[in-house]
Amino acid sequence: MPTKLSAGRTRSTYEFIKANQDRFSVHTMCSLLGVAPSGYYAWLKQPMSNRAQEDARLLLLIRASFIAGQGIYGAPRVFLDLREAGETCSKHRVARLMRENHLRARHGYRSRGWSGGKPSTVLPNLLKRQFTVTRRNKAWVTDITYIRTWQGWLYLAVVMDLFSRKIVGWATKSTLHLELVLEAVLMAVRRRRPRATLIHSDQGTQYGSDGWRRFCRSNHLEPSMSRRANCWDNAVAESFFSSLKKERIKKKKIYKSRALATKDVADYIDTFYNPIRRHSHLGGVSPEQYESAQKPR
Repeated sequence: MPTKLSAGRTRSTYEFIKANQDRFSVHTMCSLLGVAPSGYYAWLKQPMSNRAQEDARLLLLIRASFIAGQGIYGAPRVFLDLREAGETCSKHRVARLMRENHLRARHGYRSRGWSGGKPSTVLPNLLKRQFTVTRRNKAWVTDITYIRTWQGWLYLAVVMDLFSRKIVGWATKSTLHLELVLEAVLMAVRRRRPRATLIHSDQGTQYGSDGWRRFCRSNHLEPSMSRRANCWDNAVAESFFSSLKKERIKKKKIYKSRALATKDVADYIDTFYNPIRRHSHLGGVSPEQYESAQKPR
């Protein structure tokens, strides 16, 4: 009894028979290659199976989602895009098609382990890793990272609202002076008008200064600070920086100038991360979509 061929090998066999039908008898080739003549003639009328045609159609949608997501979306987020567009395919099918067509999301940087750290003696840790909050402007986190350019380091400070993971303020400068963080938080204050909002940071010198505390008092912010040498106390801000670097900065390697780096950061935050990028913590929607769907509290 002839061995049953896989779908891929059957199609290859049919293609071989078609290419050689002027030289050999179709029935003889079918007999020798273990396929039925009726199956070959049916394939001639419809060379691609219905499932293969559907896979090809879905692949076009998957590629569109992958490109729109700037190459960072894996199968779970692409699946959400397709479901939002009205498709009913399974997540496993999306994963298979992405795997077969080499559509792989870029991986981020590995994180180092950190010790527990001692409590801050400058400001208390009021946040205590309570990263899930129930309303806008209840708790913000802020942090600083650095970006390489041919002109030297560019420093980026951001402010994130933990409610929606939205970046509500940011600033870049060529130095790590206090003005960097004040400019970022001032953007957030002007946009959100906080009242008794907790703002959490690490133990950077900027956040431990008298100027920082005075700024917080005058703008209805209550400062909180991580324990020494413990990045997990500000893990959400660290996670944003990891996403920014793997999804945008890593592709550029080194920017030609600080101005170009700032422009690219602005584009990532304002036109992709806040309005479009799906966030797993938010159930697969973007920060702005999440806020729009919530009733004001």
